[in-house]
Amino acid sequence: MSHSFNIVRAARAIINVTDLDASRDFYVNGLGFIETEADERHIYLRGLEERGHHSYVLQKSNEPGVEVISYKVSQENDLDELAAFFETKGMEPVWMEEGSQHAVGRALRVQDVSGIPVEFFYKMDKVERMLQHFDKYQGSKMQRIDHFNCMVPDVQKAYDFYTNELNYRCSEYTATNDDSVWAAWLYRKPTVHDVAFMNGKGPRLHHTGFWLSDPMCVINTCDVLGSLGYASNIERGPGRHGLSNAFFLYLRDPDGNRVELYTGDYFTGDPDFDPIRWDLDDPQRATFWGHEPPESWFNEAMQFLDVKTGEKMKVDEGTLSQRMPSFMN
Repeated sequence: MSHSFNIVRAARAIINVTDLDASRDFYVNGLGFIETEADERHIYLRGLEERGHHSYVLQKSNEPGVEVISYKVSQENDLDELAAFFETKGMEPVWMEEGSQHAVGRALRVQDVSGIPVEFFYKMDKVERMLQHFDKYQGSKMQRIDHFNCMVPDVQKAYDFYTNELNYRCSEYTATNDDSVWAAWLYRKPTVHDVAFMNGKGPRLHHTGFWLSDPMCVINTCDVLGSLGYASNIERGPGRHGLSNAFFLYLRDPDGNRVELYTGDYFTGDPDFDPIRWDLDDPQRATFWGHEPPESWFNEAMQFLDVKTGEKMKVDEGTLSQRMPSFMN
């Protein structure tokens, strides 16, 4: 069913951290994020090419967790239409009124069919774009937010909801031998994905992906992190995915929150674009060069917080077999 609201892209995430100073050192000095603003409880970060006030919020808390992942919509009225849609589904959306969040206008939050806390907003304060301030290019030379990857116990359920109800399209997917969907990459902007759903205990946030200009930025990140004492924070990579074609690096911040540095995917804006199928047991799907991901990459992820209570959500193991790909056995 097609709806008239227009979701534009992945836009921001709010992540809980236990030590703002340690997080600042990792994200700003190590990865090269621009620190737009900070207060006693928050650090607001953005990439060099971003005009919005922030795309990643580090929020002081007693323990790690993910408050929400957010999408930008194309106009204010889209929020009202989304609210009406979610209400018809019995999903009880919650309004975040204008002024309740720093630098963001009114926003709508809801827990989707997988239980993921999702936010939609239109307005965000604009700031100076740093794209041509080459003196600010440090660390990984961070450019912009790109996508979210979420672990859910029922990928098909998430896939059906986002494609049939929210007008997302599929670029690539992974299937098992019985053709069950193990993972799916879905997009609104014309790249490989704004969100991916991966089979596993959930709902949990596997990572937030950030776009870099080229593979050398990824290599340079490894050198910078090594020189700053963060070599052990490199979890996986550098490498190239078969799925998405992207050059990647996976990192864990001081609290264990995972981010992906990502570049080199492709255009998906043609209306006749067909999704690409990968077999779960194809090792080139995960890493085009064939080497295995660590088990932590498949097993560990960040817990979401309930939209209404703020408490950590229960993680469901689901019914679909969460077997490892054969090359991990």
